Formats: sequence, structure tokens, C-alpha cells
Amino acid sequence: MSKIEIACFNPESALIAFENGADRIELCAGLSEGGTTPDFETTKKLREKINIPMYVMIRPRGGDFTYSETEFEQMKTDLSALKSLNVDGFVFGILDENDKVNVEQNKTLVDLASPLPCTFHRAFDRAGNLEDSLEKVIECGFTTILTSGQKPNVSEGKENLQKLVNLSNGRIEILVGGGLRSSNIEGLRDFTKAGYFHSSAITDGGSFANPDEVVALKNK
Repeated sequence: MSKIEIACFNPESALIAFENGADRIELCAGLSEGGTTPDFETTKKLREKINIPMYVMIRPRGGDFTYSETEFEQMKTDLSALKSLNVDGFVFGILDENDKVNVEQNKTLVDLASPLPCTFHRAFDRAGNLEDSLEKVIECGFTTILTSGQKPNVSEGKENLQKLVNLSNGRIEILVGGGLRSSNIEGLRDFTKAGYFHSSAITDGGSFANPDEVVALKNK
């Protein structure tokens, strides 16, 4: 049985994930943009209904992961506000203009989030240079990296995911996500030896998690 985090783009999906055995929720808005910072009130209401760990995305817009000074200030403001709601962690990732991990800005947000843990999201897959990027993310103080192994999806990235699990050697958790489904989780777990997996559990091209898929992911 795997540990499962469900990416939830609306409150309905978060409740479906919670009620069907997910270990953790990644709460975001902006499904079509691949996830953006959720609304304060939405997060507040959900926190009152959900007692499993809930990590919140901090991402001011879709597109690339290099942010202007104004956008970075927005990220700090949003993180501080959402931290007051007793969430359990944050998910973000900032790259510099050369698509390398921006150590200074990420570290600032990690420190602001402290003592709550932070996940470096799939900006990692755009950063390239697997080993160097891994070390930089660890240096910033993140506890988890969400990645498809720097490939378009987890099936194509499985060799790199296995390599990341080995290289990280317990210093940071490798959260396997990006095209993950109940149909491929067993093979990926056996191959990569990762312990935590991430999926939206959306199976119909819509925007809501499928309860049966959450259960299937959990029980594989």
C-alpha cells in the first residue's frame, strides 16, 4: 500500500480525497494552469472539514516559474495569510531566468513557512541537471520534491525517478507525480522504490477527483 497525495483543484475534490482514504491533499486552484494559489476563504472552510494533512500551493499564475519582484512579494503575502489557517505545509518552486533553482527566493519562502514543511513542485522538471537541482532543493530546506523525473510523465521518467530516490538517500522525499494512475502505480513503485505518490485522480478529463480512483491508488 502506497502513501497517496491527491492534487485537488476545488473543494469537492478535496472532500472526495479525504473521504476515500488519501494520506494528504495538495490544495490549489487553476486546474487549466496546472495549479495556482487557492482562495483564502475556500482554504479556511476546507480546513474546518478535513483533518488529514493539507498542503497549499503558492503560485501566483500559470506559465513559467520565474517571478517578478511583485509576484514574489505576492507569494510571501499569500503564504503568510494561508499559514494562519493551520494548514500543514506548502508547495511551490521558483527558478531563475536560466531555469535553475533560485536558492535565495526559495529559501526565503521556506524560512517564512517554518516550522511547516515545503514541497518543491514540478518546476523541478523544467530545471534540468538532475543531481545539481536535487542538491539545491535540499540546500533550500524543502522536505519533498514533486517530480515526474524531468520527463513529460512518470512512465517516461521512471529511470530518473529511481536515480533521484537513490541520490536523495533519505535526505528528502521523492514524491512521484505527473501522469500517475492506479493502472501504473504498482510498476512505478516496484521500479523506483519511492514511498509517496501524487495524482489528481481525475479520470474523465473533467475537474473532480474520482472516488474509485482514489481508493484504487491507495489500495494498489
